[in-house]
Amino acid sequence: MKAALLACILATACGGGNNVASQTPSAAASASAQPSGSGSTQASASPSSSPIPVSVPYGLLVGSQAASTYSVTIVGAGGKVAATAETGTPTDASCGSTAGAPVPLPVSTSNSRAYFMDGQGTVRFLAPNGDTGRATAVPASIASRRSMFAVSPDDRRIAVVVADYTSTGASTRLYVEDLNGGGNHLNLFTQTGARTLWPLGWRGTNNLVLAVVASCTQGGGPFCCGPLELHVVDPATATRRFTLGNASSCLIAGSASPAGVACESTSFTQATVLNWTAGTVRTLAINGPSFIYVSPTGSMIAIVDNAGTSFTIGAATINGMFACEWIDDTHVLSGGDPQHQPRVAEVVNGGIVPVAAAGDCGGRIPGSL
Repeated sequence: MKAALLACILATACGGGNNVASQTPSAAASASAQPSGSGSTQASASPSSSPIPVSVPYGLLVGSQAASTYSVTIVGAGGKVAATAETGTPTDASCGSTAGAPVPLPVSTSNSRAYFMDGQGTVRFLAPNGDTGRATAVPASIASRRSMFAVSPDDRRIAVVVADYTSTGASTRLYVEDLNGGGNHLNLFTQTGARTLWPLGWRGTNNLVLAVVASCTQGGGPFCCGPLELHVVDPATATRRFTLGNASSCLIAGSASPAGVACESTSFTQATVLNWTAGTVRTLAINGPSFIYVSPTGSMIAIVDNAGTSFTIGAATINGMFACEWIDDTHVLSGGDPQHQPRVAEVVNGGIVPVAAAGDCGGRIPGSL
C-alpha cells in the first residue's frame, strides 16, 4: 500500500510546457465590491459558529475520493476523534479521455476550522467542537473542471483556483475574495498551459502559497502528480515573493509546515529543507523516493519510505507506520483505510495509538503556514 502511495503521490515531474506561475502576474489583478461571477454566496453559519482559534493542535483526515461521499475527521494529538462530517465527493477531473488531472484533496484549514467542498462547489466548515455550517461556494466541479481553494488563517479570505482541463493542458484562473459573502473580489491570474496551480495555504494573512503542478498526467511513477515547486505570492496582486524548490532539480517532497518545506533531488539521494524565504536550513541524505515532513517549529524532520518513518534527532524509528503529517512537534499522524487503521505516534518514545476513522492526511489546525 505504501509503495503505491510513494509511486503516486510523490510523483511530480510528468508533463512539460511553460510554468503558469513563472511570470509576475500583478498586472492581471482587478478588484470589485461583489463576487463578479465567482460563485460565492453569503455564508449561513449562525453567530454561535463564529471561528475561535484552537488552543491545542489537531490533524485532519479526509476520506476516500473514490466513493460518492467522503468524510472529514479532526483528530487530537492523543488519537481521539474531536469531530467528523460527511459530504458529496467532487467529480473526478480528467484531461480528455487519455489523461488524468491531478488535484489536491478538496479541503483547507484555518487556525480555527477545517473547510471542505462538495460536488456542487459548496464549501462547509467543521470546528473541533463540532460546530459546522456553510461558509461559501466556488464554481462547481465537473469532469473537465476543478475548483481548489485555501482559506486564510483568520477565516476572512479565500483563494480559489479554477482549472478547466483539455487534452493539452489546463486554463487556470486564480481569484481571492472574502470568505463571508464573496466581497472584495480580486481576479489575480489567468493562463493556459501544461502546468496549473494549487492553492496550498496562507502564511499569515499577507502571503499566499501556491503549488505549481502538471496539468495532466498519464500513468504514475515518482513525482508525476504533485507539487513541483511552491510560490509565495502577494494575495492582493499575485506578485511572486519567493520560490521554494525547483521544477527541474528539487521537487517538493511533502506537505509544508509553519517552519518550511523539503524538496528532493531528482536522483532521490538528497533532500533540502527550506524556510519560507527560500533559504536552505539543512540537507539530508536519502535512499530513494521519500516523503519528507518538517515539524511545525522545524526542530525535527520526519522521513517516510517503504519501511516506515524515521526522524532526524531524538526519536525512535517507527517501522511499519507511514506518517503523513505532523500534529505538533512530538506527534505524527498516519492515514489509512478499513484494512489499515490510521494512527498517531508519539515520536520520542515511539508509542502508537489507533484512530477511530479512515482517510488520508489533509492538513492540521492551526492551518497557518
